[in-house]
Order: sequence, then C-alpha cells, then structure tokens
Amino acid sequence: MSLSNNPDEFYAKLKSQLQDTAMWPSEYLYKFIVPSEEDKIKGVEDIFDNMGAVITTKKSKKGTYTSVSVNVRMKNPDAVIAKYKEVGEKIEGVISL
Repeated sequence: MSLSNNPDEFYAKLKSQLQDTAMWPSEYLYKFIVPSEEDKIKGVEDIFDNMGAVITTKKSKKGTYTSVSVNVRMKNPDAVIAKYKEVGEKIEGVISL
C-alpha cells in the first residue's frame, strides 16, 4: 500500500473501493512487512488482539523482514482504515500492502 504524497486521498480511494467490493461486515486480509524484531511483530499482533483475528507470520529468506498476515472480520471500511492508520502510527518501519 503506497500512501504516495497524499494519505487522505489514498484512504478516500481505499474506502470507496472497499465499499464497492464487499458487503459489510466482512472478512478482511491485512498484509504487513515489518523488520524481524520481536517487539514490532508483537506490536502488530497486539493491535488486532481480542478481535478473533487469524495471524500468520513468515520470515524473509535472509530473515531481515517478517510478513504478517491478519485475517479478521471488520464491521465497515472506516474500521479497516482505522487499523491501517493505527499500525502505521505505532509500528516503526512497517510497510502496509
């Protein structure tokens, strides 16, 4: 997920796409790339704690980064975007896909 130069514009477009492509509430799959540091991986997991999320992780070939996939039921596009923003604010070096 590239925020380009204008994050507000990006999130408005994402919200529109989510509204057009799914019936809410719906399952949503988040994908993040984080540096392979235990506190950063745990930080992403903690953000989705107590939501019934299924979280899988996979280290990169060199072990520098870890892919974190989070499959969770979200109530609407605004809730999806709020989680993206929360992860971006709390986890340094995260890349959202």
